[in-house]
Amino acid sequence: MFVLGIDPGLTRCGFGALERSASKDVPYRALVAGVIETDADESLERRLGIVSTEIELLLDEVSPAVVVVERIFFQSNVRTAISVAQVSGVVIAAAARRGLEVCQFTPNEVKEAVVGHGGASKSQVQAMITRLCGLSEPPKPPDVADALALAACYLTSERLRAAIGAAAR
Repeated sequence: MFVLGIDPGLTRCGFGALERSASKDVPYRALVAGVIETDADESLERRLGIVSTEIELLLDEVSPAVVVVERIFFQSNVRTAISVAQVSGVVIAAAARRGLEVCQFTPNEVKEAVVGHGGASKSQVQAMITRLCGLSEPPKPPDVADALALAACYLTSERLRAAIGAAAR
């Protein structure tokens, strides 16, 4: 099962697809990772259009079973929060059109699942993703590591969510 993590952003939108690996030492295998960038000098409509097109192409290329998007939990910069929410909407709508499961985690939930504490730094997330995926170097920019961490968070918590769902029946 491929899980696509998306760290939404208007200037830089990180993405990363993971699957479980057979190795106990390296639990995940990164299939694709990168960043969609838009020019701040372009109009909002143009930038959202670029992100939308690139996300559509990415979904077609990767064919994930699940799309995991970072949930906006708190932003002190309202302007940034609005643009992140707009990109999140573009991603969620593209996934919904394909009938894909969409899951959202806050940054603290992702850090807790991947690093072990919700207050982890960006460099700690990068280091842990490097180790968990057996990468030769940390993913850069940090948006890429964050996207991979979102996918890892889903895979880490997948069995727990299934057990909770079964117990609720």
